Amino acid sequence: MNDTQDADEAVDQEWFAVRCVFQYGTDAPFVYEERITVWQAVSFDEAVAQAEAEAAAYADEADRIYLGFAQAYRMFDELGHGAEVYSLMRDSELPPDAYLTAFFDTGEERQGTVDG
Repeated sequence: MNDTQDADEAVDQEWFAVRCVFQYGTDAPFVYEERITVWQAVSFDEAVAQAEAEAAAYADEADRIYLGFAQAYRMFDELGHGAEVYSLMRDSELPPDAYLTAFFDTGEERQGTVDG
């Protein structure tokens, strides 16, 4: 590949955020991790392939298993302070409090609170 081809490919690449899900350990209760990484690629397929290769290496570093679940998002903002790096929209009949409890605040998350 020559310098002109390299420059053309760089122009065609966009940023993608990819969320992969991991399981820690093999005995219940399990701990699951959702991890979002960012990749430059020319397509969703390429971004997911890059993320899944990294996910396999990440899983090998500790007692965790990559679950083969990846979701990609083509980023519209430039990377920087306040840039949106991931967005997933879902339809639901649940009212707001029930929706948040069902998907984000089940009581089993390992998270803290922020004083506000």
